[in-house]
Amino acid sequence: MRTVFGISNLLSPEGTHVFRTRHWFVLGAALLALLASLVPAQSVAAAGGRPYTNPVKAQKGADPWLEYYNGNYYLVTTSFTNELTMRKSPTLAGLATAPSVQIWSDTTSGRNANFWAPEIHFFNGKWYLYYSGAQSGAACCDTQRTHVLESAGADPMGPYTYKNSLTGSNLNPGGWLIDASVLQYNSKLYLVGSGSINGSTQSLVIAPMSNPYTLSSSSFTVISSPTLSWETSGAPVNEGPEPLYHDGRTFLTFSASYCQTADYKLGQLELTGGDPLSPASWTKKQNPVFQRDDAAGVYGPGHNGFFTSPDGTENWIVYHANSSASGGCGNGRTTRAQKFTWNADGTPNFGTPVATGTTLAGPSGETAATPTAYTIVNRNSGKCLDVEGGNTADGTDIFQWTCGGGANQKWRIEDQGTDTSRLVNVATGKVMDTADCSTADGADLRQWSWLNNNCQRFRLVHTGSDYVRITNANSGKVADVADCGTGDGTDVRQWTWLDNACQQWQLKPTV
Repeated sequence: MRTVFGISNLLSPEGTHVFRTRHWFVLGAALLALLASLVPAQSVAAAGGRPYTNPVKAQKGADPWLEYYNGNYYLVTTSFTNELTMRKSPTLAGLATAPSVQIWSDTTSGRNANFWAPEIHFFNGKWYLYYSGAQSGAACCDTQRTHVLESAGADPMGPYTYKNSLTGSNLNPGGWLIDASVLQYNSKLYLVGSGSINGSTQSLVIAPMSNPYTLSSSSFTVISSPTLSWETSGAPVNEGPEPLYHDGRTFLTFSASYCQTADYKLGQLELTGGDPLSPASWTKKQNPVFQRDDAAGVYGPGHNGFFTSPDGTENWIVYHANSSASGGCGNGRTTRAQKFTWNADGTPNFGTPVATGTTLAGPSGETAATPTAYTIVNRNSGKCLDVEGGNTADGTDIFQWTCGGGANQKWRIEDQGTDTSRLVNVATGKVMDTADCSTADGADLRQWSWLNNNCQRFRLVHTGSDYVRITNANSGKVADVADCGTGDGTDVRQWTWLDNACQQWQLKPTV
């Protein structure tokens, strides 16, 4: 019998006489109860997090990358434009309606178009954002190159500065490289991506790094090419390599076949040798590890990432997929996530992709409520964006007021799939609108019925320290508290960006 705090002495044959009277029996039972309360409970399965359904992002959901950091999930996806947006939420479920905030845009002509496959990685107290971008005006897609940004601090939303272009002298055409990620092995960094060398088909390639934004060699090596039948549907492709580490083993999932087909899927490599730069060190699994499920209505699942639950006990995969066999490579792909497990042989078991609309338990360890709306708080005054009196009429003024938690101070921030959002007041159901579609400084911001025009669409642009500027898509001007007033009822209007606190707003989740 296992000894716990010496209790085995009470239960040993030599000690059975202590139970011969009711008095001693009761005393022994009391002692057992006391000791049981002191012994740590046996481990049990972790409770699931907040319920969620796929997709977790329905607009521009391709090539997702998701991190859980400091109490929030951060999600970034392909934009196909010259800007990148990120969503932030304390629960996985909340990502579906979280604001899409611009964290990066670029006007440099050699790299300011067609942004694909962004990822963030944390090294030495800073985030590094990797993505592929193209020359403005160039036909898709021979000018795609890999670029890297560096954050100013530890906030995944930045602000970011441009650091470098990462390419190889032996990549064709002219340095073409997409879907870059960072592999860590034996305290060294390696850039893995998708490219072509010496006329190869689109393959997985690798090069060593001297730091998170610099290659230590301009020469890449192919570590996997599409040779198996399931890697060549539509076109032979290996892309989207993503490292996964478990119990001292290093895996690399990748996407295979052409994304235009419903047979886009995930394959797997394992590092079985000691040198990641040697093709002989990688062993390819002969069958796909995650693929279409027609019965569930899931087609072309691929280009994934990995994250862990808030309590660190669960492994999760995030990926994109289509809901029809003809969905293709465009913005119809949505972001999905699900938990995965491990096989007895130590390899990952991703299961099958879950049908959209299915309610699942979220990652274990989530404690916050899932946000349903946001209050929008001015940085200078500390007051909330408010619809006057909760009036439902078109033209009702929008001003600032002391935050009180009323529905007229709550806003749904709804992604329009164009890197812009509409701001819908919870009390009235109407949207923030620039009066008469004016482009002038001082034009009023008011509420109006949804007309589906750019005067009612806004870009939320991260300014640092958890604040954004709210920029009208038509005028390019920002939501501004008139004359930097701090009083209740001070008007909110549009104005040229002056980079002051009166034009910056914090998005605070609410339920």
